[in-house]
Amino acid sequence: MTALSRARLIAVLVPAALLGGALASQYIGHLVPCEMCMWQRWPHLAALVLALIAVLLRSNPKASRGFTLLAALGILISGAIGVYHAGVEYHWWTGITRCTAPVLGGPGQDILAQVMAAPVVRCDQTQWTLWGVSLAGWNALFSLVSGASILWLIAKPTAR
Repeated sequence: MTALSRARLIAVLVPAALLGGALASQYIGHLVPCEMCMWQRWPHLAALVLALIAVLLRSNPKASRGFTLLAALGILISGAIGVYHAGVEYHWWTGITRCTAPVLGGPGQDILAQVMAAPVVRCDQTQWTLWGVSLAGWNALFSLVSGASILWLIAKPTAR
């Protein structure tokens, strides 16, 4: 397996796994994402799409390398947002966002009842940790390490 093939594989698997974990924690674990949690998902979604394009273009190494590079940048952007969010959660700095709650309303629904029942999710409070590291912290760690690994693999002379 070439370095570019390994880079593409990481660029597909990492955002897919992290998005899958985020969705599982939301829909299976019943954790309601805050605004910054959602911010971290978008670059991973973009990275996944770009990485899949890179896989489709694997017969054109130059184009595949370019899309893999863009996927790595998306993963790194999510990691940077994760660092910022983790810092807000650990009160290292103040966030720029407000508390959020799910979108309400819809045909035939009592909005007041939904407002009263809706959880308020604060970006500066961790909902879950593993070994003292929040979900935002884990996203930052996995994203930054994998994004850097992809860049390193792409930069190898054998990846060209």
